[in-house]
Amino acid sequence: MKKIVLPGGGSAGHVTPNLALAEELARRGWQLLYIGSHDGMEKAVVEEAGLRYRSVATGKLRRYLSLKNLTDPFRVIKGIGDAKKILQEEQPALVFAKGGFVSLPVVKAARKLGIPAFLHESDMTPGLANKLCFKDAARIFCNFPETLASLPEGRSFVSGCPIREELGSGSREAALAFTGLSGKKPVLLQMGGSLGAQALNELLRESLPALLPHFDIIHLCGKGKLDESVNYPGYVQYEFISKELKDLFALADIVLSRSGANAICELLYLQKPSLLVPLPLSASRGDQILNARSFEKQGFARMADQDTLTSEKLVQELLSLYEDRGTLQAAMQRSHQSNAVTYLCDQIEEAAGKAEGAQS
Repeated sequence: MKKIVLPGGGSAGHVTPNLALAEELARRGWQLLYIGSHDGMEKAVVEEAGLRYRSVATGKLRRYLSLKNLTDPFRVIKGIGDAKKILQEEQPALVFAKGGFVSLPVVKAARKLGIPAFLHESDMTPGLANKLCFKDAARIFCNFPETLASLPEGRSFVSGCPIREELGSGSREAALAFTGLSGKKPVLLQMGGSLGAQALNELLRESLPALLPHFDIIHLCGKGKLDESVNYPGYVQYEFISKELKDLFALADIVLSRSGANAICELLYLQKPSLLVPLPLSASRGDQILNARSFEKQGFARMADQDTLTSEKLVQELLSLYEDRGTLQAAMQRSHQSNAVTYLCDQIEEAAGKAEGAQS
């Protein structure tokens, strides 16, 4: 039985696409091993999904000044050693890396051992960890055609985003039972990513008195970001939801979200009208802004600038989004973007077969 290693972590965007691939690869008879960080959020999510999990030392790659920039390169070096030891023990046919600082040491170790590695870049412009792995990757995949201009020619391909089939199998009734909401009003779901979005959290909570007459609200606020002092009928908040997320999506009429590529591709797949509030340039490299602009241009979503977004404007934008939801859903229905799972699994099996043939 062939074995594949799936590294990734730090946020749900580096985990959930790998889990989508894992489901299909398991159906095709592959053995699966997930590699994450020692103490990242991915460990609980991956183990809950039933995958075997091993960890390596990691160092975050920062684009800003920090004292940790002096020590984290040594963590990366240790992580490469950790990953090399694991790969020697596991002997996988291939590594499929979703990007991020967890993937870097695993891809580097795979190259040293002659194990083929695939990369997947979700955002419009490549992240730093993936850029550092370009020379080590056999093939590189991306979500947006525009991204190809930034990737190595000849071994880069547009695949789209792997999306978990289960996201489309949610139950509205199960969500009502889980949340305790009445189901008598439209439902707004706010998602800030697995780590939360404090600026959005504060804006939403400030806007609750004006929004709750119109919507019931489900707020996924991020680990450690619950505010127990905020208690209104029709408003529920959770740090992070995994198993029940498909049901919450089934219940939601509109979504307020950051614009990480994996998150917005899931919203497209589920045809959920959304107001996207990307991380501003002061807190990011601008990839979420490009993602949101692309979706707004295609008519899939609305976009708002966090730096100019007030509570009053947020309420106006969400009410307008709900009124115009049919137009956005029609645009998403016309989209030809497909789930990437089958395509990527076929690519993995083809490459593993070639590597096996070369060794025999």
